[in-house]
Amino acid sequence: MRVLLVGYGKMGRMVESLAGEYGCEIAGVIDPVVGRTADGVAADVAIDFSSPDAVPQNVPALAGRGLDLVVGTTGWSAHEAALRRAVADHGVGLVAAPNFSAGVVLFEAIVAHAASLFAAQTDFGAFVHEAHHAAKKDAPSGTAILLKQAMERARFPRPIDVSSTRAGFIPGTHTVGFDGPAETITIAHTARDRTAFARGALVAAKWIHGRRGWFTMKDVLGVGQAG
Repeated sequence: MRVLLVGYGKMGRMVESLAGEYGCEIAGVIDPVVGRTADGVAADVAIDFSSPDAVPQNVPALAGRGLDLVVGTTGWSAHEAALRRAVADHGVGLVAAPNFSAGVVLFEAIVAHAASLFAAQTDFGAFVHEAHHAAKKDAPSGTAILLKQAMERARFPRPIDVSSTRAGFIPGTHTVGFDGPAETITIAHTARDRTAFARGALVAAKWIHGRRGWFTMKDVLGVGQAG
């Protein structure tokens, strides 16, 4: 399968280095920062790890070329309705996820179940804390927002505090806590490096090819329904 990389930063280069393990060939790269373009390149799926500002332009343009898409960039949710329309109008498939790690997808399910258990325990408050490398632009992370939303969907009725840390080279740590008068329960997911995200993106790319509609990693892993 031929993959077009959109964004050639650390994640794009990591996807490139792992593509062969998943039966994928990198057909081309688009990244204005490094002067790479892919006009006329034939590809099956585009994997976008560019920037939040670029995604609203990238998705309609790539969908218009008939490419299925995997979008790993976060921070563009205000444009989601318009991008969903573009995907539907062009009859392509798209997997969008704030985090492509299989462990994070399962962690979200665990967090939702915990929130449902604590919902009736009125003495317990809840929080989400995430930590990433200093270069990450959006805060809170898309995954932290996703975890909060999962807790709310699980009917946790009280405010959920969300906080962020940006420092050093942290690949990504998300901690969810429930705090009572005399005890605290925390559960956490820690990424040791970014290969989990790149591998997940390649799995998603193989899965989305030939499908139509808007999907998440829950759909790719068979633990959720299409959006």
